[in-house]
Amino acid sequence: MVARLPDTEETLLLVDENDEVLGPAPKLETHRSGQLHRAFSVFLFDEMGDTLIQRRADVKYHSRGKWANSCCGHPRPGEAIDVAATRRVMEELGLEVELNYGFTSRYCAELDNGMIENEFVHLLFGRVTKTPAPHPDEVSEYAFVSMGDLRSQIAASAEPYAVWLVHYVTHHFDELNEMAKRIQIGHATTS
Repeated sequence: MVARLPDTEETLLLVDENDEVLGPAPKLETHRSGQLHRAFSVFLFDEMGDTLIQRRADVKYHSRGKWANSCCGHPRPGEAIDVAATRRVMEELGLEVELNYGFTSRYCAELDNGMIENEFVHLLFGRVTKTPAPHPDEVSEYAFVSMGDLRSQIAASAEPYAVWLVHYVTHHFDELNEMAKRIQIGHATTS
């Protein structure tokens, strides 16, 4: 199993609205204060074009038990976004994957436990070719679902889903669906 840093030891990168780095800050403090920081989200797809979603473990400090996209996280100071995303996919899902950059998104939302997500997010995409081996402190279960079914499920009730996944599906459905098709046919790069 991959060694992970506890949340209390993680450091994030504070950024401005142009994603320019302002400096480092402790992870929990950043989420309590709602400062804008850099993040990434990964969507992994299988050969059918379905995306892997994960239910966050009950030990997570926010959004526990909520369904989220394949993997999310934050690059550490001095760590490239693609390297950070590859690291987190291994830490959370036990998978080695090749990731392709897609696009950025910006959202801010209040979470449970007094936390605030205020993120400038880089979205990356990849293909799942092996069975995930999730870390139990990160993921309690996973499933594969089509983008259309995911959108319908969220429209019916957003409650079971993490706010960031609701944001991506609501505001970036066409881009996500296009990436699913590209991954399915083996052309993961964006034009």
